[in-house]
Amino acid sequence: MSEFNLINELENRDLISHISNKDNLNKLIQKHSISLYCGFDPTEESLHIGHLLPLITLKRFQIAGHKPIVLIGGATSLIGDPSFKEKERVFHSNYTVNIWTEKIRKQISYFLDFNGLENSALILNNKSWFNKINILSFLRDIGKYFSINTMINRSAVKQRIQRSDQGISFTEFSYNLLQAYDFFILHKQYQVQLQIGGSDQWGNISSGLNLIHRKSKQEVYGLTVPLLIQSNGIKFGKTELGTVWLDADKTSPYKFYQFWMNIEDSNVYYFLKIFTFVDILEINDREQKKHINNNIINDKSFLAKNITRFVHGEKQLLAVERITEFLFFKNIIDIQESDLKQLQQDGIPSINIDKIKDLQEALVLSSLARSRTQAQNMIISNSISINTKRINENRIFNEYDKLFGKFTLLSRGKKNHCLLCW
Repeated sequence: MSEFNLINELENRDLISHISNKDNLNKLIQKHSISLYCGFDPTEESLHIGHLLPLITLKRFQIAGHKPIVLIGGATSLIGDPSFKEKERVFHSNYTVNIWTEKIRKQISYFLDFNGLENSALILNNKSWFNKINILSFLRDIGKYFSINTMINRSAVKQRIQRSDQGISFTEFSYNLLQAYDFFILHKQYQVQLQIGGSDQWGNISSGLNLIHRKSKQEVYGLTVPLLIQSNGIKFGKTELGTVWLDADKTSPYKFYQFWMNIEDSNVYYFLKIFTFVDILEINDREQKKHINNNIINDKSFLAKNITRFVHGEKQLLAVERITEFLFFKNIIDIQESDLKQLQQDGIPSINIDKIKDLQEALVLSSLARSRTQAQNMIISNSISINTKRINENRIFNEYDKLFGKFTLLSRGKKNHCLLCW
């Protein structure tokens, strides 16, 4: 192994929320390549940006020479983790979970290296062992190592028990045993020595540490990354308009990019530390110079580009840059039909157009104007443009207004847009 100290790197990037026996773990990974894992339950058809930190942390370990294992919870997703949940999850069928599992498996394969080298990443599904389990054997051989007193006092359980409107079912209560058993099986069959996860998983991870120690007399380790909560108390990645997904079909790369462009200025350098692989010295230098020529805006763009490239790749980042040039800098030359389809998906408001009389009617239908009179005043005042070109009179749309025969960008001023889809 190299002299690079990964634990120090994670600490310098504020990426460690909890860690068990840090000194021993540090010595272990300095001398040996280890296997580690992180679990993802397929409770939706895509991961979202709340999953990025553990994924990136797995990537950091792999770059340092360790073997990452992704455990997809095809079985545990049928139960539902009560951590950070105010009420029980909606249960989904085996059929649905299997479809989501395959989609997430393909999604995760993009983020880690599966090239067949010694520390090549591996994806497993815990259904492979839970489908074979005998309930009586499980309760006798595993359940006896769990104290009800301890389980009740875990924050995920306690906050639900103390609520009069939402209790906790035995189904959810048992989740802690199942995740601990995952760690036990992975340690036994794949020599996994470390589990990572969000900080809300510390109770479940601790149970796995304890189970392995009591059954196998072996020391294994746990590490959690921060669970990011927004100022409104909602988990990071949830917005008023919904979740920011990693799947381009659910959240377009352009909208994904804009999410990062719209974060609070106070988070820019912290997010550069935890979400990117940019050298920490460069990040600190950027932060020191943030007030020079309003550099923080450029650094926010630097952050957005880095994360968009990591999640969606260079090709989609170039598409995002073309769209940005089109909308904000009136550069229409390089725009592509696929870029406009991104805008139609979720980038800006859009409306389907069949037949409209004229520009005034389009402004009203697109909600850029409240009435034809207001629309006419906007046109006269030279604040309306079609495909970035200023229009100073009401007129009927023609075929030249339809980009690729399908789209027209209607704008009021610099920031208010609507895509007309013919």
